[in-house]
Amino acid sequence: MWPFRKKQTLEESGFFRGFTDWHSHILPGVDDGVQTMEEALQILAEYERLGVKEVWLTPHIMEDIPNTTGHLQERFAQLRSAYQGKVILHLAAENMLDNLFEERLTKNDFLPIGNNGDHLLVETSYFNPPMGLRNILLRIKAKGYYPILAHPERYVYMGKNEYKQLKEMGVKFQLNLFSLKGMYGKDVKKKAKHLQKLGMYEYFGTDLHKLETLYINK
Repeated sequence: MWPFRKKQTLEESGFFRGFTDWHSHILPGVDDGVQTMEEALQILAEYERLGVKEVWLTPHIMEDIPNTTGHLQERFAQLRSAYQGKVILHLAAENMLDNLFEERLTKNDFLPIGNNGDHLLVETSYFNPPMGLRNILLRIKAKGYYPILAHPERYVYMGKNEYKQLKEMGVKFQLNLFSLKGMYGKDVKKKAKHLQKLGMYEYFGTDLHKLETLYINK
């Protein structure tokens, strides 16, 4: 279920007190998410007010947005210097399974997610899987990482069999909370609720790209 009733605000629900956001695009000026330090700080101030405990900053790394590890670490250091609040900040990345990922996999050049540094947040095209998806996931595991698939409910090409096969491989799933609110359409909302009912999600995140999204339910 969506974590609060339709007429409740985020504050009234209390859902975000102690919450860890495992997927966000708050790191400013590095992808299609937040663009300015000012907005990033506004979001983090709102997170404090809601009671969020920790947030993983997971900017895109893909052929169209070829962020480097060094560049993201530099921007993260700037944000940490500017932010003096209580929310604990972590840096990782959302990794598109494309040709650039293949190069980085060979070099083992990643920003892993999780306190143990042994998980990778990954995504694919919404419409088509990459060639040899199963083999890519197996090679990720061979490198010592556990893949976490970002927002599986949003992939048009995935159905019951695909989800089952991924789970049998040990792939973990991350839910976009706003999928349950219908932010991405009725079909995505339906799939998200179904996967949640089956207990397939291990991680939860906002996939937040801008401040206004936090007020979607008001």
